[in-house]
Amino acid sequence: MMSGRPSYRALVNDGSAQGQALPPGLTRRILSYATPHWRSITLFLLVTALGAGIVVANPLLLRAIIDEGIIPGRTSIVVWLAVAAGVLAVLEGLITLTGRWLSSRIGEGIIYLLRTQVFTHVQRMPIAFFTRTQTGSLISRLNTDVVGAQRAITSVLQSVVTNLVSLVAVLITMFALSWQVTLAALAMVPLFIVPAKILGRKLAVISRDAMDNNAQMSSLMTERFNVGGAMLVKLYGRPSEESAGFSDRAARVRDLGVRQAVYGGLLFTMLSTITALATAMVYGVGGVLAVSEVFEVGTLVALTTLLARLYGPITTLSNVHVEIMTALVSFDRVFEVLDLEPAIKEHPDARPVPEGPLSVEFDGVSFRYPSAAESSVASLELTPQTQNSDDTQVLSGISFRAEPGRMVALVGPSGAGKTTLTHLVSRLYDPTEGTVRVGGLDLREAAGDSVRESVGVVTQDAQLFHDTVGANLRYAKPGATDAELAEALRMARLGALLDQLPDGLETMVGDRGYRLSGGEKQRLAIARLLLKAPSVVVLDEATAHLDSESEAAVQEALAEALVGRTSLVIAHRLATVREADQILVLEDGRILERGTHDELLDAGGLYTALYRTQFASQDR
Repeated sequence: MMSGRPSYRALVNDGSAQGQALPPGLTRRILSYATPHWRSITLFLLVTALGAGIVVANPLLLRAIIDEGIIPGRTSIVVWLAVAAGVLAVLEGLITLTGRWLSSRIGEGIIYLLRTQVFTHVQRMPIAFFTRTQTGSLISRLNTDVVGAQRAITSVLQSVVTNLVSLVAVLITMFALSWQVTLAALAMVPLFIVPAKILGRKLAVISRDAMDNNAQMSSLMTERFNVGGAMLVKLYGRPSEESAGFSDRAARVRDLGVRQAVYGGLLFTMLSTITALATAMVYGVGGVLAVSEVFEVGTLVALTTLLARLYGPITTLSNVHVEIMTALVSFDRVFEVLDLEPAIKEHPDARPVPEGPLSVEFDGVSFRYPSAAESSVASLELTPQTQNSDDTQVLSGISFRAEPGRMVALVGPSGAGKTTLTHLVSRLYDPTEGTVRVGGLDLREAAGDSVRESVGVVTQDAQLFHDTVGANLRYAKPGATDAELAEALRMARLGALLDQLPDGLETMVGDRGYRLSGGEKQRLAIARLLLKAPSVVVLDEATAHLDSESEAAVQEALAEALVGRTSLVIAHRLATVREADQILVLEDGRILERGTHDELLDAGGLYTALYRTQFASQDR
């Protein structure tokens, strides 16, 4: 299990973790993740200890071969002890393999549990969490920090147990063989620890800088290599400056890599040199004692062999607290995400939204966006912010009712609160005051699954996954047949496109659907909505950025989608909401006017001003 060469991994860990204050009870919480694996951990510790104890067996066999076999000329003893050494080597290999299997089983089990918990928990977070959080930092919690946390129970535990047992066994054996040589060897210990501490700190700083620069370089590539980033670079970027910027980052990574290699090589060379000097010293002292017949030659060989297995554990254990603190900080960073309470919680007695045609009712609804402390973790934000707008009221005293099967249009200037209002219908947020009801049921008392089934949303920027047409549609209805998908596409005016696709429903749409035109993406989103068949439909600027031909096709598809359904429609183009049963005009989070198209024009208020701005040259 242990080699004669010292282990240097602990020397290059990020020492900055030592200065961090960890919350009370962290260790107890970590142990709760190890509890389900207690049998495997117990066996792992036993195997590790057994493997560490074997380190003294080979030198003792070597001593016996020389003193009891070679020098007296007893061939049979030499043969049998050599066979024993071979059996011991095979046993050591089996123990090492078993230890690695147990370590992997425990570690991967903990990684699986932590990752699934974090992923499931993040899915419950409100949209405000994702608007603040840096995606790369969040993914890092699922990868880097989870793996770092796993090391606390496997790698660090194995390192401590292995080196501690090995060190105790080696020291006892060496003192039993010769206390004089052992004391001389221990006198050399400071020569190992001092350079390990000094160069270890330098390596930790370089390693941290290298990780930071690698992360920055990866972020740059991620932003430039996704479809949106690549398009922006081609339209506005300057290739030579982009290349120069990347070259600078890559050069920093290169230079840090060289420095890391040099310092690592220097540390290894120094420790190897000190080991060689210590070995020479032991041979000198031990050789004199052997000549003086204080002990035999085999004992001297055993002592020098054990010496190589003494300094490695001492050096590693002197730095193991860095590894432990690094692993604990990783656990703390994972728990930081798990401890953030989701703003939207399932009611303990949640009821399903009623089936059939549904009304939508706002009763005295006011809303402000949650603060940073309520919705995010500071360490997940690129630059933690405390925005004053968090306390700004976005909606105030909103009351209206959309009858089953009717259309309510929301119009008004940008920032009036239209999109926020629709977010409350799909329960992406809960109102700060007042009540939102669907089918007469307060959404705070509704089962989350039934809300998602009852309310369908199409936004102005339809989100598609990098998957097939069929997979994107089945996201709304996993069990849908190909015939149902084709029918939904036909109703969304995409039947002709389906016939033209090279692989039909198995055609890949590309990153965020970039292989489709804007109109095709919107109609595919509408097809997904039709497949879901919700009772309430929310359309947020579904035709805002389309050309006239695409808009006409999408409007036809929407007309099909809205038949018999209660709908809330946001539109800047007032021509699209003339036929609405009720139009709400919002300004500064309040309903300023309400009525039909003709009634609002007759009132001569904000709606009239907006209408005249868009249709100045047209008659009423």
